Amino acid sequence: MTLANKTAYFLVIFTVIFTTLAYGAVHQPVLALFYVIVAAGIVLWAIDAFKSGRLVISSSPLQLPIYAVAFYGFVQVIPFGRYSESGVDDIPRTISLDPYSTQTSAIHFLALALFFSLALIAINRAARIRRTVSIITVFGSAFAFFAILQGVLSPNRIYGVYERAFAEPYGSFVNRHNFAAYMEMTIALPLAMVLVGAVKRDQRLIYFTAIILMAVALFLSGSRGGLVALVAELILLVIMTTRLSSKKKVVVRFALAGALLVLIVAGTIFVGGESSLTRIAETATSNNLTTDRTHIWEVTVSVIKNNFAFGDGLGAFGVAYTAFDDHSGLERVEQAHNDYLQTLADAGIVGLVIGVAFLVLLVRTALRNVRRKNTFRRAVAIGATAGIFAVLVHSLFDFVLHTTAISVLFLLLAALLVAAGYKYDDDIHIGDTRPRHGSGIVRRFTGNR
Repeated sequence: MTLANKTAYFLVIFTVIFTTLAYGAVHQPVLALFYVIVAAGIVLWAIDAFKSGRLVISSSPLQLPIYAVAFYGFVQVIPFGRYSESGVDDIPRTISLDPYSTQTSAIHFLALALFFSLALIAINRAARIRRTVSIITVFGSAFAFFAILQGVLSPNRIYGVYERAFAEPYGSFVNRHNFAAYMEMTIALPLAMVLVGAVKRDQRLIYFTAIILMAVALFLSGSRGGLVALVAELILLVIMTTRLSSKKKVVVRFALAGALLVLIVAGTIFVGGESSLTRIAETATSNNLTTDRTHIWEVTVSVIKNNFAFGDGLGAFGVAYTAFDDHSGLERVEQAHNDYLQTLADAGIVGLVIGVAFLVLLVRTALRNVRRKNTFRRAVAIGATAGIFAVLVHSLFDFVLHTTAISVLFLLLAALLVAAGYKYDDDIHIGDTRPRHGSGIVRRFTGNR
C-alpha cells in the first residue's frame, strides 16, 4: 500500500472532522478549502495508481446519482435563448432562475461526489473499517461532550467567540437542528455495535458512555426533528438486530430502547436541560415566518407545480419561492425545510428520478449487507443504515443535508455501508484473532463478494 493511498485515507477522515469543527463548512472560505482537500485526494488517487500500476475505481452504483445531480445542475445553466426585461437586453434564458447559485451548487455536488468516490476507494481493508468506526465513535462522543459544556457555559457563542444574530447555535453548528442530525449519525454505529454483540465485554461501558453522551447532547439541542429521527432510528435498530420470529427478544430489545430513552431524558434533566426539553414543544407554536413549515411547504408546492418538469435550478429556491410567497417578504426563505420537496422544486421530474434511484440503490445495498455473517461488518452495515435512515427521516422537517459537514458524514456512512459488504484479507471475526483470507481489494472492485 503506497504512501499516497494512506494519505488519501487520512484526508477522507480529516475532511469529516475539519468540516464539522469549521462551523459545519457553510462559509465560502471553508468551502473553498474543502474543494482543495477533495482535489488533493483525487491527485493522491492518481499518484497511487501510477506507483502501484493499478487503477482502482469503486464499482458501487451508489455514487452515480450524486454525479447525475451535479451534471443536471450544469445543464440547468446552459443558455437556450435570450430575452429582455426591465430595459435590460440580451439576458441568457436558462432553466435555472438563479444561474450563479445553480452553478455553485453543481460544483458543490461534484465535490461531494468526488469525496464519496474517494471514500469508497480509501476504505479498502477491514482494518480501515474498524479504524473509521472507532474514529466516528470517539469524535462523536468528544464533540457531544464539548457541545454540552458549551451549551452550559456559552450557549450563544460557538467556541465562546463566534456569535450570530437570530441564530440558535449548538456545538459548532449555527443551527441546532444540524447538530442533532450529526448526532443521529454518530450514535448509530456504537448503538449497532452493542446491539449486535460486536463489542467486547470489557469495552461495553466505554460504548455505553459514548452513546449516552451523544444522545443527551442531541436532546439538549432542543430539535424536534432530531428527537423524531432518534426514535425512528432506535426502532429500526431493534428491528434489524432482532429476529422477528423471537417475540421474547423483540420485547426485550424494545424495553431496552425505552429504558435508554428514559435514561437519556434523566441525563438531560440532570445537566440542566429542562429548557431544551420545553423548547421542543415551544417551537411547534413559533411565530417565526422562516420556520413556519406549514406555510413554507404550501408555497413550495406552488413552486413545484409551476415548473415540475425541469425545476427552477439547484440553489435557486429562494428566488423561486419569492414569487409565490403571500407574506410581507421581510423574512426571506432560502430553504423548504423538507429536502424531498426542495428536490422537486430545484430539479423537477429529473430530480425525482435521480432521488428515487439513489434511495432504491441505498435500500438494496442495505438489505444485502446487513445480513453478512461477519459479526463486526454486519454491525457496521446495520449502524450505517440506521444513521442514514435517521437523517432521511429528519430531512422531512429540516434541510440538514444542505450543510456540508452533515452531507460529508452521510456519505462516509454510505461508504462504510458499501465496504461492509465485501470480504477482506485482514477480516477478523469476533472471538477469533486469526485473519480470514477473503477476496481483498481486487475482488472488491470487480464486484465480487
